Amino acid sequence: MFRQQSHKQILDNLTSSVLLLDESLRIQYMNPAAEMLLQATLRRLKNRSIDEWLSSSEEEVRVLKESFRSGHPYSKRESRLVTQAGQELIVDYSVNPVPQSGLLLEIQARDRLIRIEREEEMLTRHATARTLVRGLAHEIKNPLGGIRGAAQLLERELADESLHEYTRIIIEEADRLRNLVDRLLGPHKLPNIEMVNIHAILERVCSLVQVESAGHIHQVRDYDPSIPEFEGDSEQLIQAILNITRNAMEALQESNTPQPQILLRTRALRQITLGTERHRLVCSVEIIDNGPGIPADLLSTIFYPMVTGRADGSGLGLSIAQSIINSHHGLIECNTEPGQTRFQLFIPLEQNHENLR
Repeated sequence: MFRQQSHKQILDNLTSSVLLLDESLRIQYMNPAAEMLLQATLRRLKNRSIDEWLSSSEEEVRVLKESFRSGHPYSKRESRLVTQAGQELIVDYSVNPVPQSGLLLEIQARDRLIRIEREEEMLTRHATARTLVRGLAHEIKNPLGGIRGAAQLLERELADESLHEYTRIIIEEADRLRNLVDRLLGPHKLPNIEMVNIHAILERVCSLVQVESAGHIHQVRDYDPSIPEFEGDSEQLIQAILNITRNAMEALQESNTPQPQILLRTRALRQITLGTERHRLVCSVEIIDNGPGIPADLLSTIFYPMVTGRADGSGLGLSIAQSIINSHHGLIECNTEPGQTRFQLFIPLEQNHENLR
């Protein structure tokens, strides 16, 4: 009994999806990772035929049956898997016949591995860009202080009042450049950590967008009420989400999109890997608009400072938003096509608030 419980505990904690099939290739067991992958529980999928969730290929089914008959293991690369929600995934799987039990399938979702690699690369590039910007900002602010101070001293020495206009221009432009550098650096205050409700934050953002758009943009809410409160800085999270939502609003307005709409959707996701860290429970916030989409040449760099597709844009909103979510141990992803742009924020719910400071 102890050994059976120990084996089950090991299987339940694996990140790989493990399934046991009988001789008719029907599911008899699946671990939690497999339930997540197939987006359905064992109770729902038990005794389901393989063509309902893995493959309708006669050749693939024939090879599985042959493996059961002969007892020979094998592996399959880039097979198509369809979840119960209809989502299609590309997976690699290995098959090992287990005497008197059936076929043991171990499945690795290639989509997930590709996503992890993409996230790691994005986080590394963003951290590199932030380091570069901080160094550049330091080099800019030092001479700016000297220029501003010299202009103030010069203004005092000038007897002709008409010349003060020029020194004031120098001072004002130095201040403007200093403010730009401060915005590049993002939030510079220590976070105010408290228990926050993500839906209260989203409602605050919705009210601001409602006022700024004069009610011309339809906002749709699709909230998951099961998401618990978590530790974070509500003001910073409002700023991050507002930056993204405001970008969506402006894109809809500038493109004159008919029936403009912004959808705000929340979900609680389990066993999600962000970068190199795996989290048991993550809050997902999706901001989806029906605008023209983001140009393909900008998509890979939209979270960099000073990158924008708008003539009057500063290119800082998304960079600051990513920095804020990163400071909450999460990240932001973006997918876009004409007619739909989706920003998805992932925020772990089991945070250590000391790491936010």
